[in-house]
Amino acid sequence: MANLITLRQPSGTKRVVFFGLPPVREIDLIGAIDVFSTANQISGGKPLYELKVISAEPVKGGRLSGMFGVSLSCDGDYRSFRGEIDTLLVPGGRGVEEKTAAPSALAWLRKAAKGSRRVGSICTGTFLLAQAGLLDGRRVATHWAFAADLARRYPKVTVDPDPIWIQDGNYYTSAGVTSGIDLSLALLEEDHGAALALEVARMMVVFLKRPGNQAQFSVSLAAQKTERKPLHELRVWMAEHLTADLSVEALAKRVAMSPRNFQRAFAAEAGKPPARFVEDLRIEAARRHLERTTQGLAEIADRCGFGSADVMGRAFARLLHATPGEYRSRFRSSGIGK
Repeated sequence: MANLITLRQPSGTKRVVFFGLPPVREIDLIGAIDVFSTANQISGGKPLYELKVISAEPVKGGRLSGMFGVSLSCDGDYRSFRGEIDTLLVPGGRGVEEKTAAPSALAWLRKAAKGSRRVGSICTGTFLLAQAGLLDGRRVATHWAFAADLARRYPKVTVDPDPIWIQDGNYYTSAGVTSGIDLSLALLEEDHGAALALEVARMMVVFLKRPGNQAQFSVSLAAQKTERKPLHELRVWMAEHLTADLSVEALAKRVAMSPRNFQRAFAAEAGKPPARFVEDLRIEAARRHLERTTQGLAEIADRCGFGSADVMGRAFARLLHATPGEYRSRFRSSGIGK
């Protein structure tokens, strides 16, 4: 059992409600539930989260059908639900991809969203939020394979097929399948700090708490093919210590390898030299800050290990063909700084 974590902000139990249109993709629900339940287990004392699963259709026997044949326990359907909602999450699956929810269910969803502190979707759950008109004028993420269809069916929604998850105001949308875990970890961190979120990630054996703006096919995700444990753990450490000395010599010393052998082994397993990998991690972290905060360029550069805004600017120009300021103006979440 992991050591208890000191929370950043003691608070009352938050109710997280999952609103699913069956059949749902099972892992969309289970992955997110695992994050919040593990947080309850690790933190000790009063639960941090109360979890409720409700159906967008009438259910019998308290079971919500999954798209791959697994029936999931639920707390009934929306008609019988009572109480406040802190975070409302909509999982994906064949139900939302192929059907339109009943008008009464969509009306309930709109009302529930209005009264919730946060609203989010996992994978193709964006389709249900879009059906309810809740994503009009917003930038959203969804599974890359469904992005074009979402954009075609809901032209008022700005669909970005690349990021793992996107925050637009108090709406959070995530990409395919396991990115719901990434989003849930981000929501946990938002509520209770990085220490608890990181401990939950470790308990779940999640490779890396990926930045919310990270492309679905990004450096960290692609590099997970490695099976060499020292380098696997090193890359996790690198992503969490962007301001440390990440030179080849310093990194080689951490894994007790010669610089030459380390550089060769790292490039073979990560698909790129250590220096490029470090730069890509820092770029991804900087993009997250630019999208989600009002921090100045110098502060972001310092937090992400660039050393100066000029160095960060040159990296952005070389890799993204845009200045940090241009990137922020295009992609900063609505509601930030207002």
